[in-house]
Amino acid sequence: MSVATFISRILGFARDMIFAFYFGATGISDTFFQAFKIPNLLRELLAEGSMSAAFIPVLTEYREKQGEFETNRLVKITFTFIIIVVGLVCLAGVFLSPAIVAAIAPGFLGSPEKFSLTVLLTRIMFPFLLFVSLAALTMGALNTKKVFFVPALAPAMLNITLIISIVFFESRTQQPIVAAAIGVLVGGLVQFAFQLPSFFRSGYSLGIDTAFRHPGLKKMFLLLVPATLALSVSQINIIVSSVLASYLPHGSITYLFYSMRLIQFPVGIFGVAMGMAVLPLLSEHAVKGDLDRLREDFSFALRLLFFIAIPSMAGLIALKEPIVNLLFQRGQFTYAATQGTAEALLFYSIGIWSIVGVRILTATFYAMQDTKTPVKIAMIGVVSNIILSAALMGPLRHSGLALANSLASGINFFLLSLFLKKKLQRIDARKIIKSFFQISLASLAMGVTGWAVLHGELWEKSGATPIKAMYLSGTMILCIIIYVAATTIMKNDEMHYVRGVIMKKLAKR
Repeated sequence: MSVATFISRILGFARDMIFAFYFGATGISDTFFQAFKIPNLLRELLAEGSMSAAFIPVLTEYREKQGEFETNRLVKITFTFIIIVVGLVCLAGVFLSPAIVAAIAPGFLGSPEKFSLTVLLTRIMFPFLLFVSLAALTMGALNTKKVFFVPALAPAMLNITLIISIVFFESRTQQPIVAAAIGVLVGGLVQFAFQLPSFFRSGYSLGIDTAFRHPGLKKMFLLLVPATLALSVSQINIIVSSVLASYLPHGSITYLFYSMRLIQFPVGIFGVAMGMAVLPLLSEHAVKGDLDRLREDFSFALRLLFFIAIPSMAGLIALKEPIVNLLFQRGQFTYAATQGTAEALLFYSIGIWSIVGVRILTATFYAMQDTKTPVKIAMIGVVSNIILSAALMGPLRHSGLALANSLASGINFFLLSLFLKKKLQRIDARKIIKSFFQISLASLAMGVTGWAVLHGELWEKSGATPIKAMYLSGTMILCIIIYVAATTIMKNDEMHYVRGVIMKKLAKR
């Protein structure tokens, strides 16, 4: 799953590089990213996030207790429900786009051209939500049968479609940015269609079934509502940041978008992948009442996630400007834009460990079909982010908004941990803390080395891409060697496990 997500993220960076080349960090790019906020928020709430949290545990339970026929029927009922309900949401979004844009980008009201373009882009991209919801349905159904690679690779189809749209159709439209919006819409459809062959091979079928009183659908809905609110925290926090950033100088929204895209690389590859992969397994333990296995798998998943995510966090902080320079600084994307994006990246990166940790914590609650506890804590996280954003945006501008997001995520993590410990009696906290401390020390040594090696004037200039790529790649390899050596010296359990897995793979060859 991580390999497929890695491929998707790499294509995502290629997409972002192309987007930055054509549109830079300007008012035009701000309109696109702001227009995409609401469809993307609803995707997180109604599609990939909450649907998985509600759909996978219930479908797993039906497969264990009711058999394949009832499981397949529940999939058809859910498919029909999505077509009707999400379809109506998309129609409402298209008609209400002016009001939506006024709410999420009030700072644009002073610029009629900017406002009207944002409304147009919002209308084009809103139906993307329907296609990506159907893609989430097929993904959840495949995950319950332990099929992970194809669903995880599906988002790459969106990136490929968007790249093609920008490169080949940007110059053929009256407003070039419209080509990108159309690419998003078509990409959602391709993402859904890409999974269908595997979906059908796994024994599923699609059809219309309007038995909306089915107990499985009702149970899903009861889980979906609080799960939607709980998983909305990160997206709501991003919306809050965007609303406030609309009052900041041009480019602020784009800085936040690109820096968030960079932290989504480790979060997506490791946090989301681990959360999705562990949910069916934890759900099986919960259905069988095997809490000991559930505790063990939760603790192991969290520690292994920290083992990968914390050094990623340290690397992004230490190498923030070289990374942004190499990926984006060309064409309309200037050094000033690199600085603005790197500053936001620094403060967003501080929260990577808690963002990925929350994924595992919420997955554990959902596996036990408890979606109420995460939503209560999520509301505290949202309020914390609003207060912190209002306090920090004055002195730190867009970077203050990024810092507020990270701090709010940390609050969410600690509160979820406390409540999960109460629910499970114990969560192996001593082992988790010991591992976290070892990993943090090794990551610090790695990060300091990386910063010392690459710190210089080369990263202020555009061009020289091959040389920069060589320097950055070499430094990353050196950092990995230092991290592996440090964790080995400290006899870290996760390092021992990873080394054992690699040795077994090599032995089989």
